Amino acid sequence: MGKRTALYTTHVQANAKLVDFGGWDMPLNYGSQIEEHHWVRQHVGLFDVSHMTIVDIHGENSRTFLRYLLANNVDRLKQPGKALYSCMLNEQGGVIDDLIVYFLTDNWFRMVVNAATRDKDLAWITTHADKFNLQIKVRDDLAMIAVQGPRARACVHTVLGKSAAKVGELGAFFMTMIGAMALARTGYTGEDGYEVMLPATSAADFWQQLIDQGAKPCGLGARDTLRLEAGMNLYGSDMDETTTPLESGLTWTVAWEPPDRAFIGRKVLDQQKQSGVKHKLVGLVMDDKGMLRNHLKVIIDGLESGEITSGSFSPTLGKAIAFARVPVSIGERAKVDVRGRLVDVRVVKPPFVRNGKACI
Repeated sequence: MGKRTALYTTHVQANAKLVDFGGWDMPLNYGSQIEEHHWVRQHVGLFDVSHMTIVDIHGENSRTFLRYLLANNVDRLKQPGKALYSCMLNEQGGVIDDLIVYFLTDNWFRMVVNAATRDKDLAWITTHADKFNLQIKVRDDLAMIAVQGPRARACVHTVLGKSAAKVGELGAFFMTMIGAMALARTGYTGEDGYEVMLPATSAADFWQQLIDQGAKPCGLGARDTLRLEAGMNLYGSDMDETTTPLESGLTWTVAWEPPDRAFIGRKVLDQQKQSGVKHKLVGLVMDDKGMLRNHLKVIIDGLESGEITSGSFSPTLGKAIAFARVPVSIGERAKVDVRGRLVDVRVVKPPFVRNGKACI
C-alpha cells in the first residue's frame, strides 16, 4: 500500500483506477482518459496533486539561499505572490528536480517540488540551507488541487463566492492567499486555471463543490497527455541528474545575469554554453497512423542518433507526438524505429497545443 492523499477515499468512491506513482496511490483515470483530456481542453478538469511536496522557507536569508540553490534567479521575484519556474541542479549541472518557487514576503518563500524526488530534494535543500540560518517547513498539512481548463477560473470563482474578488485580477504565474488557502494561477496542462493549496481537512469538501459547478475529476493519464501537448517536461523522462537544462529544452530557465551569481552547477553550464551542447530536446510529430513511445530510437541518415524521452497519442491533434533528445544538427525530418519499422516524423519546436489550439 502506498501513501494516500487527503482525497484518496474520494477517488475510491468515484471508482478511479488507482496506480502507484512515486510511492503514492493515485488515480490514473476515472473511466476514459481521452474524455478527461478533452474535458480539460474544452471545459474544466480537477487533478489531485497533493502528492507534490510543498516546502516553506522562512528566514531573512531566504532570498540569498535561493539565489544559490536555483538556476533561475529569484531576484526576478519583486512583487509578492510572483512565481518562478526553475531547475535545482547538482554540482555537475544535472537536474535534481524542476520546481516552482513563490515569493510571499521578504522572509517567506514557498516551493513545490515533485513527489518522486521528495526525499532527495528535501535532503539537498536542508543540507545547503544549514549555513543560511533558515527554517525549512514541509507542509504535509496541506492538500493541492489543480483546476484547469477554459472554465477553470469561473468555476473556482463561483465556489469562492465573495472571496473571488481577491483572485479575479490575479495575473498568470502569481499566487494570493485567502485565509488558509493559497491560489496560484499556474498549471501543467497548457490551459488557464489555478493550483489551490489548502488544509488537507478541507480538500474533499472543496473538491465536491467544484464538481457541483461542472468540473470533472481527471487522472494522471490525462495529465500526462495534456502536459506533453503543452510542451512541458516530465522529470525522470525528459531530464534528470544526467542531463543539464541546456540539453533538455530548459535553457530559458537559466538566469545567466548577473555573471557573478554563483548558483550550484553554474561552472558546468557556463562551460557548456561556451563550447555548445551536442544534444537537444525537440518535438516529433508522426502524421501517419501509429504510436510514439518512450525510449524508441530516432534514426538520422540511417544511424541510431537519439531517443524518445516522452511519447504518446495526442487526443487534441489526433496523432502521435513525442519529445526526443537528438543531435543539435538534426534537420526537419527524421525516422523512428517502431518495432523494426522505420516511420517518418516531423521535427518541430514544442509546444504542440496551447489553449486548446494546435501550434504546429
